[in-house]
Amino acid sequence: MTHLWMRAEQRPNEERTGLTPEGAGALIAAGIEVTVEESRNRAIPLEGYRAAGCTIAPEASWPGAPDDAIIFGLKELPDDDSPLPHRHIMFGHAFKGQHAGRRLLERFAAGGGTLYDLEYLVDSEGRRVAAFGYWAGYAGAAVSLKAWAAQRRGKICPPVATYASRQALLDDLADDLAGGPRPSAIVIGALGRVGSGAADLCMETGIETTRWDVAETAGGGPFAEILAHDIFLNCIFARPGTPVFVPRTAPDSERRLTVIGDVACDPDSDYNPVPVYDAATTWTAPVTRVHDAPPLDVMAIDNLPSLLPVESSHDFAAQLLPSLKRLGTLHDGVWARAEAEFETHMEGIRA
Repeated sequence: MTHLWMRAEQRPNEERTGLTPEGAGALIAAGIEVTVEESRNRAIPLEGYRAAGCTIAPEASWPGAPDDAIIFGLKELPDDDSPLPHRHIMFGHAFKGQHAGRRLLERFAAGGGTLYDLEYLVDSEGRRVAAFGYWAGYAGAAVSLKAWAAQRRGKICPPVATYASRQALLDDLADDLAGGPRPSAIVIGALGRVGSGAADLCMETGIETTRWDVAETAGGGPFAEILAHDIFLNCIFARPGTPVFVPRTAPDSERRLTVIGDVACDPDSDYNPVPVYDAATTWTAPVTRVHDAPPLDVMAIDNLPSLLPVESSHDFAAQLLPSLKRLGTLHDGVWARAEAEFETHMEGIRA
C-alpha cells in the first residue's frame, strides 16, 4: 500500500499545508495510507485529519518513518548534513543553482532518496499542476501597499504576521489607508497566477493599476513607465531573456516610484530583473530601504502565501489532490516527469 506521511512544517512563520482533512479522506478512500504529524503551527486543526482516518504521529518524527513512506511537506527541511533515504515531496529550491540547493541534493545522494519537487510537477504540456502563485501575488501586493502607507507616515513597514482570513487582511489595509490618497501601481506579469493575485488585491483596495505582461515588455527594459508609478509589483520569475525592469541607477533617478514589491523574489539569480537589492526580506523586516530621499523600499518576502495560510492551503491542496491520488503510479505521468528532473540535476552531484 502506498503510504503518504505529511510532516509538520519546521520553518518559522509557516502555517500552510498541502493536504486538507477532506483531501486526506479522499486519499484513504483511494487506498492510500496517510500519516499526519502533530503540528503546533498548522492552520488547519489536527482533529479533522484524525476524523478522516489518518494515523497521527509526533511532530518532526518523519526521519523515523518507514522506508517506503513518501514524506510530504511544503517548505525546506532543517538544513543539516543528515542523509535523506526517503522519497520527499516538497519545494526543494535546488534546481536553479541556489546555494543551499546543492547541499540538499548531496543529502539525497548520501541517503539514496528522491526529491519530487512541487515546482516541477507538470502536466504533459509542461504546465504546473499546483501552485501558490495567486496568493503570493495577493499577499505581496498587500505588504507592498502597507510599505507605501508606512512611508506616508514617515516610517518603514513594520513587521507582518499571519492573517486569519482574506477579509482580516483587507480590513487591516483599510485602516492603513484611511484618510489619505491611494497610490498608483503597475503589475508586470498581470496575466499569470501571481500577477492576477496582485492585481485583484489592488482592485479590492481601490488602487489604480496598470497591468503589463509579455507584450508590453517584449522590447526589453528598463521602462520609464515603471518609475512613473508609486508601486511596482514584479510578478515574473527571472529566467534568461527577462529584461531589467528597474536598473541599478533607478534609486538616483527622477521617479515617483517609492515601493518595489518583488513578489517573484529571486535576488541571487543572474537574471534578477530588479537588481537594486541582493537579499530576501523577512516577516520581521518586510522591506529593505535601498534609497533614503526620496525613499525606495523593496519588499521581497519569499513565503508570502503563508500570510493567508487557510485560503492558500485550501486552494493549493485542491489543485494537488488529483496528482496525490496517483501516487501509486510514481513511474508514470506527473511523478515520472518530476523524478526525471531530479535525476538530471543529480548527475553532477553523483559524479
